[in-house]
Amino acid sequence: MTEEQMSALVVMGVSGSGKSTVAAAVAARTGALFLDADDFHPASNVAKMAAGTPLTDEDRRPWLAAVGDEIGRRTASGQTVVVACSALKRAYRDVLRERGGDVCFALLDGSPELLAERIGARAAHFMPATLLGSQLVALERLQPDEPGFAVDVAQAPDQIADTVVACWRDVAELAARRSRET
Repeated sequence: MTEEQMSALVVMGVSGSGKSTVAAAVAARTGALFLDADDFHPASNVAKMAAGTPLTDEDRRPWLAAVGDEIGRRTASGQTVVVACSALKRAYRDVLRERGGDVCFALLDGSPELLAERIGARAAHFMPATLLGSQLVALERLQPDEPGFAVDVAQAPDQIADTVVACWRDVAELAARRSRET
């Protein structure tokens, strides 16, 4: 990545949007470290989701803190990080920014039908398709004051990853330009 590049990108969205696949591809294209926020869930959260019970904000609080702290540790050591994380609500993204620093968000966006089809096609994942509806209801789209962008997921993962990389660079260059002007 260029030196203007924001040091962390969170590839976000509901289950089935392709967060892990796209984030790993973006990390590979940019030489960044890939982290999957699912790996930071405590066992109690995984068990709850596997049982078809949506997580509460209270369930998510320590998980988001751990993800944000890891982003902050990695970027403080000079690493560029790409994280797959649902980050469905503004408050969740605020935690990641507060703890992780200079974070950009890429919302992977798709129709409920496409997302349900993708969830149904994957094997050995703890997140059942029955929770998609609750995630779509909980999703708060990126606001104009949040650094980030949305990408339609109705294309091949490689195309999505290429679009994410290009948009991330554009957002980072704009942020760097604004920083120099102030």
